[in-house]
Amino acid sequence: MGEQPVGIDELLERVREGYERIEPREAYDAALAGDALLVDIRYAALRERDGLIPGALVVERNELEWRLDPRGSHRAPEATSHDLRIVVICNEGYASSLAAASLHRLGLRRATDLVGGFQAWRAAGLPVTS
Repeated sequence: MGEQPVGIDELLERVREGYERIEPREAYDAALAGDALLVDIRYAALRERDGLIPGALVVERNELEWRLDPRGSHRAPEATSHDLRIVVICNEGYASSLAAASLHRLGLRRATDLVGGFQAWRAAGLPVTS
């Protein structure tokens, strides 16, 4: 007997119970202090339309695990340790929750995601470049 299927809302609730999400200002301050790596997983059309977060590592969602696994052969230079604090940023803070949960399964226990995503970052008046 397998587990009953869940809807996406319940799945999001379950994965978010596994870590503490971060608000835009806290993420900004952590990145400035060198305590967090911001990772933008939005697709190119959204980045082109809305801009970029200065200093954020851009990694397409389908490459995320390969680029951030510190033991992976295709890792980004920034992926230095399983202790790295990673803040995953999508457009509105939904896909990033699933991405953060996936990073947890790789042993990146400090991975989290940005509440409200890029749109909340921009609404908070935090830096964005075109």
